[in-house]
Amino acid sequence: MKHRHAIMMTCIYVTLGVGAVITFLPFLWMFTSSFRTNAGFFDTYFLPVDADENIAWSQLTFTHYHKLLFELGFGRAILNSIFLSSVTSVIATLFAAMAGYALARFQFRGRGFALFVVLAMLIVPAPLLLAPTYQLMYDLGLIDTYHALILPAAAPAFGVFLFRQATLSSVPSQLLEAARIDGCGEFRIFFTMALPLLRPMIGAFLLITFLWSWNNFIGPQVMLQDVDRFPLAVAVGNLKGLYYQDYGLQMAGTLISILPVMLLFLMLQRDFISGLTAGAVKG
Repeated sequence: MKHRHAIMMTCIYVTLGVGAVITFLPFLWMFTSSFRTNAGFFDTYFLPVDADENIAWSQLTFTHYHKLLFELGFGRAILNSIFLSSVTSVIATLFAAMAGYALARFQFRGRGFALFVVLAMLIVPAPLLLAPTYQLMYDLGLIDTYHALILPAAAPAFGVFLFRQATLSSVPSQLLEAARIDGCGEFRIFFTMALPLLRPMIGAFLLITFLWSWNNFIGPQVMLQDVDRFPLAVAVGNLKGLYYQDYGLQMAGTLISILPVMLLFLMLQRDFISGLTAGAVKG
């Protein structure tokens, strides 16, 4: 029995190891390609080699990163993305948590209809809302401002539904009633009792919303007009030329764009996994 278990575990680890290597290879290729020039870019898979099969150091350069940060203004684009993604994720998480908590634990007229609207919004494709959202932001005079990107994402229906389900499974109604009997106000109950119990979902949804805002490409192109306000996703997209492609420069820009979210995921991976599995096991 132990021998069979050892063989099974070995197969599992070997399979996971092979999957990890396959997943890591594109990132390794991107990293090495970010230092390569266009000369012989596709001749080898990773590092360029000369006629003697040695690494061709002359075809490696750091100029791509220098050009991105000091000539193309990528530093400002990074700050724009950090600000936009951070504010959007915090506001969306707070409002979604409040709305989900209210739908789960408050009894009020129209509660069923509100839940129906939330569920109906889940099946509406986001691109269909782009035109009416632009018209609304134009009427409010918010075009070419970050408000036009933050406000439409302030209370996503997906987040409201997630927090409603998390509240039902993680926040006991008896605990809330006991707090009300002791004289706690609703805002105090929410911030001091409900939110700590929803921490796994908060971490998961913060990460999901941050990634969505960080990778948002269409929205900033439609809502923003000033190049200095463009986030990193748009700046990376603008590296692609019409008649000439600097592949090393594009790989360097892509690598810069994924490093912050990769670090964020490593910091929040425990809460992210816990949030995704919240409610899967009741107890």
